[in-house]
Amino acid sequence: MMKLLVIRHGESEADILNVHEGRADFELTGRGHKQAEAMGKYVSQNYEIKKIYHSTLKRAVQTANHLACETGAPQIPDEHLMEFNNGLLAGLKHDVAAEKYPKVKVPLHSALYEQESMLEFRYRAEFMLSKIISENEGDDTLAIVTHGGMINQLYRAFFRLPVDAQFAFWTGDTGIHEWVVDGNMRILVRSNFAPHNL
Repeated sequence: MMKLLVIRHGESEADILNVHEGRADFELTGRGHKQAEAMGKYVSQNYEIKKIYHSTLKRAVQTANHLACETGAPQIPDEHLMEFNNGLLAGLKHDVAAEKYPKVKVPLHSALYEQESMLEFRYRAEFMLSKIISENEGDDTLAIVTHGGMINQLYRAFFRLPVDAQFAFWTGDTGIHEWVVDGNMRILVRSNFAPHNL
């Protein structure tokens, strides 16, 4: 059985500034680095990680670096694991963004404000999940370090939910989601656990 540990990055500077993050490339805060280091120690003590796939945005790279330092697992950066491309909203204060770029409902294939569409976002998750499962052995344990929005899309892909399914899966700083792939069976073992932050 293949095990996937899907992990959100640690606290970033955008969390402190209270701005839209998305593709805005903020680094981890000091607290975020401590969270990532603690997460890495926890994972190294409880799992044998073979590879670490991660987003190429700084906050995910830095989190993955801590995990790699503790586990010794090789890192595989991939742009498909980046957060939602929020276009012109990236880096803007929430109130400024709401005024300049109000929410408008658009079809799944379409987008506004130089963003990607929800279909494009879902495709990236489907692509990465298929890639990771297909290029690894059935008994491997793999880590995926990414972002809250992408984790939501990976959940939808993992459980084969409709692209417009109205579900949300919360993830805190360095929260871990443990999944198992057993042939065609998909198993959720734990969701958003962070014993390293206790």
